[in-house]
Amino acid sequence: MGTAFVLLVGINDYAALSPAAGPALGSLGGCVNDIRAARGWLEGRLDGPPPRILELTDGEATVAAVTDALRTHLGQAGPGDTALFWYAGHGTQFAATERAHLYVEPTGYCQALVCADGILIDKDLGALLDGVASGGAHTAAVLDSCFSGGATRLGDDLVKRALPHDPSWPAYGDPGPRVGGPRARDVPAPAEAARHVLLAACRVNQASYEDGHGAGRHGLFTRSLLGALRDMGPGATYRQVLAAAGSRVQSATEHQNPVLYPADPGGVADLAVLGGAADRPLGPHLLLHGPDGWQVDCGGAHGLSSGPQGTRDDSGTEFGVVGTGRDGDAGGVVRVRAVEPLRALVTPVGWTPDPVRIYPVALSALALPPASVVVDGGDRALLDAIDAAPLLRLADGGAGSGAGSGAGSGTGSGTGHGQVFKVVVQDDGRARVLRRDGTDATAPLPAHRVPDCLVHLARWHQLRDLANPASPLASLVDVEVSVWNGERILPDGHGEIRCAYADGREPLVSVRVHNRSHDRTLWCVLLDLTDSYASHSVLFPGHFIGPGRTGYALGNAPVRLSLPESRTAEPGAFVRDWLKLIVAEGEFSTVPFRLAPWSADAPPAARGGEEDHVLRFTRPPHAGRDVGPAGPGGGGPGGGPGAAPGQWHALTIPLRTVVPE
Repeated sequence: MGTAFVLLVGINDYAALSPAAGPALGSLGGCVNDIRAARGWLEGRLDGPPPRILELTDGEATVAAVTDALRTHLGQAGPGDTALFWYAGHGTQFAATERAHLYVEPTGYCQALVCADGILIDKDLGALLDGVASGGAHTAAVLDSCFSGGATRLGDDLVKRALPHDPSWPAYGDPGPRVGGPRARDVPAPAEAARHVLLAACRVNQASYEDGHGAGRHGLFTRSLLGALRDMGPGATYRQVLAAAGSRVQSATEHQNPVLYPADPGGVADLAVLGGAADRPLGPHLLLHGPDGWQVDCGGAHGLSSGPQGTRDDSGTEFGVVGTGRDGDAGGVVRVRAVEPLRALVTPVGWTPDPVRIYPVALSALALPPASVVVDGGDRALLDAIDAAPLLRLADGGAGSGAGSGAGSGTGSGTGHGQVFKVVVQDDGRARVLRRDGTDATAPLPAHRVPDCLVHLARWHQLRDLANPASPLASLVDVEVSVWNGERILPDGHGEIRCAYADGREPLVSVRVHNRSHDRTLWCVLLDLTDSYASHSVLFPGHFIGPGRTGYALGNAPVRLSLPESRTAEPGAFVRDWLKLIVAEGEFSTVPFRLAPWSADAPPAARGGEEDHVLRFTRPPHAGRDVGPAGPGGGGPGGGPGAAPGQWHALTIPLRTVVPE
């Protein structure tokens, strides 16, 4: 293992920078304590040679000294080494005026670290750190400072680490005897792949606080980060540690949200802290214990949504622990009880997680959002039957509401807002089911079949719209539709793949599923959702596809696209299909994804079980040929029967078969 080169900068005393402001405004009490505590943690790590640490405090931490240390001390780190910059002190912000800054600052403000005699703009700092990374070293930065103006108290104990910007302060690159080194534009541009990872105390528009008294004063973020690092031990990733630290910070103040950048799944954020391989399985989301209980870092901003309070909101969405060992008990499951913009509050089901650990989790069961239904006509019995049906709810009381009202969202992931249907009961006792735009969703049907029809339509739409936008598996698998023994068919301007009859003959195509990853064997299922509201997995019912390999629909036999017998193949006629690819790390049952075509003449389907409103991505207890053969290593990361499939992704490919005019 290589050497860790560390630059620690802690500034309590700012009186020399802003003498007119007085020590009460400019000075801090916990910054030097922060870097001394960070040094103790670094020197206590047992793996690798002793770190080479340079420490700059108070008046030593001039702009020139910090920038020179970034270039020369951290610049010694090469391939296999680690470079760490840890800063504790004031931050500031000011209006961006330079064109280069305006391009990358949509807020109109630049942020900067406040050194002992001037400022180091964050973009200049980033260029210096990326310059270190371009030499091959794993490069990280921890910034415990505030990027908002003003230095005021919050309560009795929390103090902002911020100073109002003074235009007279020199910045990195300004001419003058106090600042050395080249201007920012003269810093060599690092290679595109050379990036540093940043753990910041707060968002760009927030304050960072410190608390405590006397010798025990520390930054909230530093105290929380070091606590998480000690509790989680070696091998924890940046993402896991930041999540644990963020939870601790927010237990003290809701006004500070730590940030990880870049946070792309599978990138540097998922490396072990200070480099090396992570010793625990990766998951798209994290389960951690916060001030108000267990939570998963997935919320409304990630596509998860919650139904109206007091409805069937408690019976659905679950997350399962990915992998086993240090970070999880095999089969550990938590159930969502409330959804907020950036997190979901959850309850462990049948197990007790360790509150000091961070568990990687993946969505294992998805509660489908109910469709809102407006009823025009009909009797009370019809309203009650609709309201009692799974996946349905009456919009604004049901009868008499406008078709656009009450578009609820239920509990789902990436499924968008729930569908809205309007039911018009005619004088002859038959009913029309209308879509949001007023068009008929089906042919008129007996009024007593309306609840069954609506449940079927709602479930079909949720299958079609199923998505998991936060998945690290996104873009790893592609579906290719080609003319049989011919060229690939690309989507048209509407995003559809169009296949046309020729000389009265149905088009023949080949459908292939490509795993474009370099190192992942993935379980793939290709569904066909038809415009008759059916869903089946005949094309590719489920199989593991190796890295760089291809799966063939129907075993590479031609796929015949044709209009159903109920539609005459006359010019202008068409039929629509939606090919739905679902990719996962482990196999899962396709049973929840099957629907027969809707028919008012078919017997009513049995209702009331969980399968009516929950898509479960776990394998059934007695998995047979329905879910395909076992994968490598007994099913891959998904584990044995009942285990979660791990990370997953879904993709929809619209397909239209037409008879040319």
